[in-house]
Amino acid sequence: MSGLNFHKNLPLQTPPQRLLPLLQKLKEVYLLWYGYYTTLPKVHRHSLGQRIDNLFIEIIEFIAIASFLSKEEKLPYIKVSIRKTDTLKVLLMVLWETKSLDNKKYIALSVKIEEIGKMLGGWRGQITKTLQHVQGRQNSPAKTGEK
Repeated sequence: MSGLNFHKNLPLQTPPQRLLPLLQKLKEVYLLWYGYYTTLPKVHRHSLGQRIDNLFIEIIEFIAIASFLSKEEKLPYIKVSIRKTDTLKVLLMVLWETKSLDNKKYIALSVKIEEIGKMLGGWRGQITKTLQHVQGRQNSPAKTGEK
């Protein structure tokens, strides 16, 4: 029996993980950022670069949390993610204006972060609309017995 090892010759693979499209985009832009982060001038790497890195991680964390919550509970996490994404845009602009990030890198990051901002705004709008619709039905005259 010990000679029967069916798994011996199989290559080791990690199982594919399905991420929310927004999280997938964030992961991709973070990996891009990380490649740039390690090459930033020392004067910005440990200050502004570290803050930008932290913002990316916080945005990923908030969106991951929101993805598992009910619609009513998601909204505050999405709003914070939008605010942090806007802060991220400004801090990246500062890195670019101080020549710590060249045009090509800044554009590559900015385009992807802009897409993420639009996705977050759409998610917020969709949830807000759904919540307003639900509240409208709860307050309708037919629901309360009035005509």
